[in-house]
Amino acid sequence: MPRVLFVFTGGTISMRFDPATGGAVPALSGEEILAYDPGLRTFADLEVIDFGRFPGPHMTPERMWALSELIARELARPEIDGIVVTHGTDTLEETAYLLDLRHTSPKPVAFVGAIRNSSELGYDGPANLRAALRTVIQPQAGNQGVFVVLNQMIHAASEVTKTSTQQLDTFQSPLFGPLGMVDDDRVLFARQLTARTTVVTSAWETRVEIVAMYAGADSRFIDYAREQGAQGLVIEGTGRGNVPPAAVPGIQRTLDAGLPIVIASRCAHGRILDTYAYAGSGHDLRQRGVLLAGTLHPAKARIKLMLALGRTRDPVELRSLIEAGSY
Repeated sequence: MPRVLFVFTGGTISMRFDPATGGAVPALSGEEILAYDPGLRTFADLEVIDFGRFPGPHMTPERMWALSELIARELARPEIDGIVVTHGTDTLEETAYLLDLRHTSPKPVAFVGAIRNSSELGYDGPANLRAALRTVIQPQAGNQGVFVVLNQMIHAASEVTKTSTQQLDTFQSPLFGPLGMVDDDRVLFARQLTARTTVVTSAWETRVEIVAMYAGADSRFIDYAREQGAQGLVIEGTGRGNVPPAAVPGIQRTLDAGLPIVIASRCAHGRILDTYAYAGSGHDLRQRGVLLAGTLHPAKARIKLMLALGRTRDPVELRSLIEAGSY
C-alpha cells in the first residue's frame, strides 16, 4: 500500500462548537478527525503530524515557512508517497501557493479544509480528506505540484481561490477551471498544467504589503507602507492593472527608493496586461518599472514577491521571477 502523511494545521476541519465562547473553535486532533472515516486506512498506510490547531487567519508567514520546511523534509523520505495538509480555508490558497512555488519533488501534496465544522450537519471535512487522499495516491498526480482538493474537485494551487464565504464549492479556478474531480469509482484528471513556476530560495522577505486601489485613491498608503519599512509592494489595481493618477507619484517614489512593486487586479478573473497607455495605466506603470502579476490575484502575487525577494534584489532577475509562469 502507498504511505501517505497527513499534516494537520487546524482550520474549520478541526473545529467544534464551544458553548463557552458561543462559536466554533479548534478542538480536534488529527487522529480524532481521521476517526470520522475509518475507511481511509483501506487506501493507504497513514502517518499523522499535528503541526497545530490554527484558524486560517492565525497562519502567519513564520508558520507558513515552517510548514513548507516540514513538508520538504517529509517528502525527502523514500517511504512517503504523498502528503495531505489540512488548513483553514481563509488563507489556504496562500500557504498552498507558497508550498507549490517551493515544491520540486515529483511526489504530490494536496491541501484540504472544510467549510462546516464538526458540530454542524453536513460536516464536509471527512469527505474532503478522503478525496484528497485518493488524489495523492494516483499515478497521474505526480509531477504536478501542490493541489487543493475540496468538494470533490481537484485544483492547482497556483490557480485556485476562495470565492464564497460559506458555500461548499467555494474553491474555484476562475480562469482555467479545475484539473479534475474525485468520483465514486475513480479519480479523473481532465488536464495537466503545461508549465509550473518554482522559486528556489532558502529564505523569504516577509515585509511585503498590499495596497488596494479604488476610485479616488491616492499615494498616502503607498507612501506609508514604504516609510514603515516595506521591502516590496503589491498594488491591487483595477481592471487590467490600472491605478488612479493620484497614486502614481507614490508609486514612483517607491520605485526610486529601489523597492519592487507588482501590479495585480482586484478583478476575480483575468490577466494583467499593459493594454492602456494613459496616466496610471498598466503601460504607464510598466514603463516605470512596475512588475505585472499575470493571472495572480494580489494575495498570491505577494507570496511570489516575498519568495523572489528572498532570492534576489536584482531588478532584471526579479522581473523574470515574477512575470515568468504567471501567464
